[in-house]
Amino acid sequence: MTPDKQDNLRFDLQVIASWIESGSRVIALGCGEGELLYHLKKYKNIRETGIEIVEERVAACIEKGLSVIQGDISEEIADYPDNNFDYVILSQTLQQVYEPLELINEMMRIGGKVIVSFPNFGHWHIRYQVLFKGIAPLTPQLPYHWYDTPNIRILSIRDFREFTRQVGVAIEKEAAINTNNFYRSGRITRVWPNLRATYGIYLIGPQK
Repeated sequence: MTPDKQDNLRFDLQVIASWIESGSRVIALGCGEGELLYHLKKYKNIRETGIEIVEERVAACIEKGLSVIQGDISEEIADYPDNNFDYVILSQTLQQVYEPLELINEMMRIGGKVIVSFPNFGHWHIRYQVLFKGIAPLTPQLPYHWYDTPNIRILSIRDFREFTRQVGVAIEKEAAINTNNFYRSGRITRVWPNLRATYGIYLIGPQK
């Protein structure tokens, strides 16, 4: 399925949106200002829910007419019953989570399908800075210095694939991507994705 391109949506969110079926119940964890949820509500008539910790971003979501609450995703997710959603989305936030396995298990508990995305620490530009410059990498995808980053862990596409194997999670869809033009356009990377892709996007579920 090709990425959705309406509303000048960020390319990684275009890919995620293309995986969502119309009329679905969707919750986005760490939904930011609601760009993805707004797009899905407008074009795919989803029943949306969002959780966001930053008050200003929650206010921006509410101004868009979205159903979003303020809170910590790791705490708020426990309040939802089993199988309450068709899709649970965690976009570019996995690297900031203290207990990712516990959160992913909770995501699979409340939703039929789980989508996660993250910056790929295996990208060649990151490897170059570490190997030849001997510095903590600084890239458009990881734009923070070592002393002010919200990221508490780093992972690559290869790391995540190995993680799913070890914990018994099935990968149903995956996309390795590169973005440009302020993330509004990009391309799917199929050759050497762990070396060449800037982001990994996965749709996962329990092993059957």
